[in-house]
Amino acid sequence: MNLLSSLPDLDDCASEPIRIPGAIQPHGRMVVLDADGRVCVYSANWRRAEDAAQAVSALDLSRLAPHDAPMALGDVRLDDASYTASGHVRGGLVIVEFEPAWALGAEPPIYSLARHFLPRLQGAADLSRLVVLAVEEMKRLTGFGRCLLYRFDDHGHGEVLAEALDPGYDSYAGHHFPASDIPPQARALYCENHIRLIADANYLPVPLLGIDPEWRADQLDLTGSSLRSVSPVHLEYMRHMGTLSSMSVSIVVRGRLWGLVSCHDHAPRYLGLPVRVACEHLGRLLSLQIEAKEDSADVAVRHELRRLTLAIVSHLADSDASLQRLVEEPAALMNLAGASGAAVVLDEACWSVGSVPDETTIREIATWVTRQDDVVVATDELPREVPAAASSLAVAAGVLGLSISQVHRHVILWFRPEILQTIQWAGDPRKEVGAGQRIHPRRSFASWRETIRGHSLPWSATQLAAVGELRQALIGIVLRRAQELAEAATELGKLNKELEAFSYTVSHDLRAPMRHISGYVDLVLDTEGKQLGERSQRYLSHVKEASQYAGQLVDALLEFSRMGRSALQRRPVDTQVLVADLVRELTRHAGDRQVEWDIDEPLPMLQGDPFLLQVAIRNLLENALKYTRDRAVARIRIEVIRRSGQCGLQVSDNGAGFDMAYVAKLFGVFQRLHHSEEFPGTGIGLASVRRIVERHGGEVWAHGELNRGATFGLTIPEFSQEGD
Repeated sequence: MNLLSSLPDLDDCASEPIRIPGAIQPHGRMVVLDADGRVCVYSANWRRAEDAAQAVSALDLSRLAPHDAPMALGDVRLDDASYTASGHVRGGLVIVEFEPAWALGAEPPIYSLARHFLPRLQGAADLSRLVVLAVEEMKRLTGFGRCLLYRFDDHGHGEVLAEALDPGYDSYAGHHFPASDIPPQARALYCENHIRLIADANYLPVPLLGIDPEWRADQLDLTGSSLRSVSPVHLEYMRHMGTLSSMSVSIVVRGRLWGLVSCHDHAPRYLGLPVRVACEHLGRLLSLQIEAKEDSADVAVRHELRRLTLAIVSHLADSDASLQRLVEEPAALMNLAGASGAAVVLDEACWSVGSVPDETTIREIATWVTRQDDVVVATDELPREVPAAASSLAVAAGVLGLSISQVHRHVILWFRPEILQTIQWAGDPRKEVGAGQRIHPRRSFASWRETIRGHSLPWSATQLAAVGELRQALIGIVLRRAQELAEAATELGKLNKELEAFSYTVSHDLRAPMRHISGYVDLVLDTEGKQLGERSQRYLSHVKEASQYAGQLVDALLEFSRMGRSALQRRPVDTQVLVADLVRELTRHAGDRQVEWDIDEPLPMLQGDPFLLQVAIRNLLENALKYTRDRAVARIRIEVIRRSGQCGLQVSDNGAGFDMAYVAKLFGVFQRLHHSEEFPGTGIGLASVRRIVERHGGEVWAHGELNRGATFGLTIPEFSQEGD
């Protein structure tokens, strides 16, 4: 029989049932017990089923439990040779394996690993050092002629990051192995069984036999077995590579197959269970360290991206909050996505910064972005999606797009230029077709270079998430405002409602990012604080203080917007009682300060919303108390004001006052005439007063003299109608 004709076609590799091969490798033996403890399956290299049953009877199987990893059960004598037994439970069956015993040296491999390798692994500064340590230790433990460590990319291709090899072995450092070398079901198996040894690529499989004549070999799942026979296609692959024995150890990070440590030898090589346990443990330790390094780097990157997001939002908050203002802060905008150019598209209008395509191409790209299902879209091969971009590879081989609106073409675009990539493959990754049209595994592993054009550097998941968070921050500042202004730019009433919606959405959507910033700073200080210098800790403290202050601004802005959105609940308000309650509260909070209150009696009865009027009057009294804090005696006067059919209150103080040249700014949002270090606050209080009074159809005013005090007043119609 022709051996090649019996091998599965390589196209069938993805569906090959590698978990249930019905056979084992010949260097060991297998016995399978049913739920009643009786032998139901045994390998054909036992002389008789009774011999298999007798060998198992000497073992203590009581410690084996479902879902546990294979457990060592001790050494036994079989045919005058010493074997190490191990067992595990799979599918309700107990699978016991016997392999040649391994002579231990002065120090068991697992102890050597813990005592010598683990401290070095923990001291590794970065990933490049981690992987070098791993292959060197794996080679020391196993004696294989070549040990490689490679990482899988998003397409499944493996890149060799480190290697350790003996003379006479080809070097694959920096080479890539195509994803087709490891079919999907093999990758899944690597995530469950973290180590696999092939002692001799020329072996002949030993079939499994059932006590029941009706039993079929494909009924036994050997996922957790060390002796599981492997695909004949893979054995052919090994022989083409000049490898007669191999071992693979999985690197699993966050439940995903991150990479493999792959060991090769020109001659057959068997490793006993103690060495394999140490190797598997090495792989798990390495996986944990890689995950920790990646998490630490991810936290730092996310923190920086959130800082950039805050800078962008802060800039918009200080402007007219239109999207085109983004290009006025090009550094923050481009650094957020690691881009060399960016553009803002509002329907037909376009603003850009850095290296970008022409405006016609930018508009086509923006249209493509708006047609996608996701609001954040990224590609590192833009001409494939937008053919018109093919002539712009030098500036736009890749694009990251953010769609702000579901109605209009309001899009932010980030661009990256073409990066010519030269990939050095370990052999031509293309499949070979031989006689009879059978597709063979690759026969050559000689270096084969491929130059990839038309691609940019890929966009990271962290950058995509940061852009998504930016959208949440912008959605209130820009989206609603831009859409409503386009429809009602000439109508002042509609504009006011739009601004209310804008401020509400901004404050609401910014709450979570501000908390995230503060939370991540706490996380960095808690987990990395001991490793950070005093300056770094001080910088992080400044960041936290800034995020908390920004959070206060957001909360104040949210409260401010609610004042314009809630319906007025008009009823009589006794300001005599209202002011008396506020004065008692503020006096209590003033502590040992000396404050003289001069209050007219009686104060008027006003017709308005009790809650909103209380907020307005509280703001005036709190400001008077705050700006007199440097006075030995604070004097605050509250008097009745009636004029032009309106009635209200006027509050005067002997505090810091202000220059009347800036009186027009006083009632604006975030407008301050004093440094926040002198008089803390959000800059929204007086804007709230004006919003409340104007909704009642009233008026506000202010008069001041620097260092001599200030007077603020409000009046509302005595029988007003709602002025929304």
